[in-house]
Amino acid sequence: MDALEILQRNIVACEQCPRLVAYRAEVGRVKRRAYRDWDYWARPVPGFGDPGARLLLIGLAPGAHGANRTGRTFTGDSSGDFLYKILFETGFASQPTSVSRNDGLRLIDAYIGAAVRCAPPDNKPTVQEIRTCRPYLERELELLNNIQVIVALGRLAFDVYLGILRDRGQIATRSGFVFAHDAEHRPGKDLPLLISSYHPSQQNTSTGKLIEAMFRAVFRRARRHLY
Repeated sequence: MDALEILQRNIVACEQCPRLVAYRAEVGRVKRRAYRDWDYWARPVPGFGDPGARLLLIGLAPGAHGANRTGRTFTGDSSGDFLYKILFETGFASQPTSVSRNDGLRLIDAYIGAAVRCAPPDNKPTVQEIRTCRPYLERELELLNNIQVIVALGRLAFDVYLGILRDRGQIATRSGFVFAHDAEHRPGKDLPLLISSYHPSQQNTSTGKLIEAMFRAVFRRARRHLY
């Protein structure tokens, strides 16, 4: 196994946050009626994608009945339906849908990580849970050597990534970086371009806060900056 595969296995085996361990297991036991025949993954969800990727997406956390069920990030729920359609259209995914971790989907020149790897109650991890899980994202940043552009999906992912840069001494403060949809941020000459985006959550897409054209623009922008 290479270092990235070892990291993914370590993520799957993690049991550091008691509240999240209990919640992900309970969701997998009770299930949703529509998925009662599923054997839920109910473990931490590792990163997914091309190890040589130039584009890194950072999400929030697995959906309780999406990735926590299927075992692959953004797979099996409305957020994933929205995301993978756009990634396919912009050339970063091999197909527009993602229903299970064995459905043949490949990411092309892209990798997806997350701020938190276990499904949290109400999609709201605690500050301590975010802090505990952050080293996994830090390690991905070390191992994904070709990243040129990072898309932060939602304010929490944006803040977690900037916190990593601040704690590494790569930026002085986060205050100069203002979250907005489809906004470019340049942390430093030797760091990837950062693009902030609304998260493709059902709350954002069903209300029209985030529509396909807005999301497509993010990934078209990302592609323009790849070299």
